[in-house]
Amino acid sequence: MKIALASPPIPSSLKEGLASLEKYTREAAEHGARILCFPESFLPGYPGMGYLAHDQHPDRLQEARDLACRIAKENNINLIVPMDWHEDGKFLNLAFVISSTGEILGAQTKNQLDPSEDNIWSPGTNRHVFEVEGLRFGIVICHEGFRYPELVRWAARQGAQLVFHPHFAGSDTEGREIKTWGDPASPYYEKAMMMRALENTIYFASANFASRFTESASSIIAPDGRCIVHGEYGKAGITMAEIDLSLATGLLAKRWKGV
Repeated sequence: MKIALASPPIPSSLKEGLASLEKYTREAAEHGARILCFPESFLPGYPGMGYLAHDQHPDRLQEARDLACRIAKENNINLIVPMDWHEDGKFLNLAFVISSTGEILGAQTKNQLDPSEDNIWSPGTNRHVFEVEGLRFGIVICHEGFRYPELVRWAARQGAQLVFHPHFAGSDTEGREIKTWGDPASPYYEKAMMMRALENTIYFASANFASRFTESASSIIAPDGRCIVHGEYGKAGITMAEIDLSLATGLLAKRWKGV
């Protein structure tokens, strides 16, 4: 199966984000990808990045999700679309899984918030695994994949062959320009991606925005911890790879004996 990760610019509005969603979905589908994952809180855009409060209204977000479903169907590709979402009086950070026929297969909430996010979102409470076209996968969102490895292991122990990891790490205004993947002087994020794959014997696919001072590249990691492919730092685009699902045995995750 060919999988893809989108590395869009940080959207300044919901309209801009939807335009990027349509562009990268079409591009991934044209190159034969069967599933495409966008970065964390992609619609309407990561909080504090300049989009209007109007874009966060429940009606606008519902319209955006409906459009994402139509785009998935029109391009015959499965999508993972991270969004802000209002539900049961809570404001959630989640990722919708949309089938190639435009059907919503479910959503994974961000359950383990970073301390800096406690006043932005409410934590979710449930975890899920999904399946499309023979690929069984889980989703962990940003902080969950970097600092809470047990969440990736949970998915692997439920039979996930791959865990998608929409996240946001970087800035358009300040920071260091990274040149080399896995640079010892870089933040630990890319090293953590390697470990999430290696320690579970599954694929790990991490999608980040293309900010000027990005702190990690969108990356697809093999079950042996090897980086198969990664996006260019600071450059918007699509990162894709053919993956061999027979290699995602989950061997190390299955050997965990508990505490």
